[in-house]
Amino acid sequence: MSLGLSYVLPIRSRPGDGPADELTEYLAWLGERVDLVIVDGSEPSSFLTHHDRWSAFATHVPPAEDVRCANGKVRGVLTGLRTAREEGVVIADEDVRYDDAALEVMGRLLVEADLVRPQNYFDPLPWHARWDTARILLNRAIGSDFPGTLGVRRSFLRSIGGYDGDVLFENLELIRTVTAAGGRVVDAPSLFVRRRPPTFARFLEQRPRQAYDDWAQPLRFALFLATGPAIAAGIVRRPRGLGLAAGFAILVARLGRARNGGREVFDRISPLFAPLWIGERAALAWVALIRRVVGAGCPYAGTVIIRAANRPRVLRRRLRSRPSG
Repeated sequence: MSLGLSYVLPIRSRPGDGPADELTEYLAWLGERVDLVIVDGSEPSSFLTHHDRWSAFATHVPPAEDVRCANGKVRGVLTGLRTAREEGVVIADEDVRYDDAALEVMGRLLVEADLVRPQNYFDPLPWHARWDTARILLNRAIGSDFPGTLGVRRSFLRSIGGYDGDVLFENLELIRTVTAAGGRVVDAPSLFVRRRPPTFARFLEQRPRQAYDDWAQPLRFALFLATGPAIAAGIVRRPRGLGLAAGFAILVARLGRARNGGREVFDRISPLFAPLWIGERAALAWVALIRRVVGAGCPYAGTVIIRAANRPRVLRRRLRSRPSG
């Protein structure tokens, strides 16, 4: 079965990562349906092990030597775009799990769109995945979520020279770049794509990084900075008001669950975690502020990145000044 899609998976095994049997099974399934490109930045021994497992059904390559950027995922994506054979390209993290229906819908949308943003959901649901699902639901209620997978048109992205790989929030950077270049971005909040939850250790590791991502959205970041002191004051002076605010957060998360068919994949319990997630983000926003002010940036995959993402006006200026062709 051929869907006319390429699927680019940037991957980098870390010390202590478990066996890749489940991932290998998924990749073999993908290899029967799409042009599968795995860009593997793992250390040499893991790369060779992966090559033995995956080269029979995928193009398995290291990141290109001439592609240099701080964000290793972007390096993998830009390398994969060179190798991909199809015009429609799915970019996905290693924990993303498409099914036939989702691949078919993505392929149809990419016939007209330059970028497609689907909706991830976690399955299975340990408690910490419900905590992160609350974030997803709040984002859905007030706008759009940022999934671990996007669909792009290869020719369009190559025509604008790719996107900046020296930022932390790479998916937002890609969306903003395509928009700034005049591309058609399609939000698909009812295109549900399963995502395996992280381990609890990885979940903890992601907390400060995701808070630092908010530097890319100043109004949102300022709101969370203000929320921290408001929560502290509520605990001391107005616990009843704090309870009402928590109830409102739960209602907003429930709205996100109800929108665009969300009840199909989001459970009823996850909205209850919304106040906890807001409290976490409000606290870690101050950590992100301090790290930026002192120039420490955010640690990410063995490096440190200062910028979360470029402002849209910066991207528009860059694209206007780029030589034609």
